Amino acid sequence: SIRLSPAARSLFDEPLAIAVQGLGPQQPVTLRASLRDEKGELFQACAPYQAGHDGEVDLARCPALPGGSFCGLEPMGLLWALQPQKPFWRLVKRDMQTPFVLELEVFDGHEDPPGRLLAQAQHELAFLRDGVCRVPVRDGRIRATLFLPP
Repeated sequence: SIRLSPAARSLFDEPLAIAVQGLGPQQPVTLRASLRDEKGELFQACAPYQAGHDGEVDLARCPALPGGSFCGLEPMGLLWALQPQKPFWRLVKRDMQTPFVLELEVFDGHEDPPGRLLAQAQHELAFLRDGVCRVPVRDGRIRATLFLPP
């Protein structure tokens, strides 16, 4: 299973703790993160890991092995390493009121294409804290947005 903290939703710029539990000791797995932008373009990142003796992969303690989108101890690597499937595409957010939906998947082994799907989870990456009010401002040639806290 995939354990996320915060569990279901977080702000885009807040740390997201990711861990996988219930694996075999020293089991090789590949983690993949995917999200689609507002135009439907796919962004993905993946990294191979090896579970510890307790059958857990905690991205804050386990380094990613070479061969993925990044390597080394990078707790947020699956997010900052997201790459577009369409060349030269950029991840742009225009509607701050809707979150990105991040999908996390765990596959058995380090093969390409991936092995058997072991676990998956979804997480919302929001851009506005609950209760924040967004007010468009227009005065003459001035265009702005005012964000008011609850």
